[in-house]
Amino acid sequence: MSETLTRQNLAEAVYAQVGLSRNESADLVDRVLEEVSVRLVRGETVKLSSFGTFAVRSKGGRIGRNPKTGQEVPINPRRVLVFRASHVLKAMINEGLAGSDTGESTGETK
Repeated sequence: MSETLTRQNLAEAVYAQVGLSRNESADLVDRVLEEVSVRLVRGETVKLSSFGTFAVRSKGGRIGRNPKTGQEVPINPRRVLVFRASHVLKAMINEGLAGSDTGESTGETK
């Protein structure tokens, strides 16, 4: 089973690799995530080289349908967060897949 990367894991990695104290490492991670969040709330795009791009898209209102009852339901306009992985990250993920024991491939290309 795969693990989930948490804020605490990130802070521990900064502590181990950069040499800041545990408190300073946790504060640094919090500040970076806060800055990313603030920029996204403003509607700005956040691009992290060799990782990917976070952006906020506006979706218009529309009429949806309840699949259980078939009743029409209005869906309000909203903003959604989208992430597009960089080619570098995609390549790293696919290399990891190629090096795994499963030998399975999705065959997905872009």
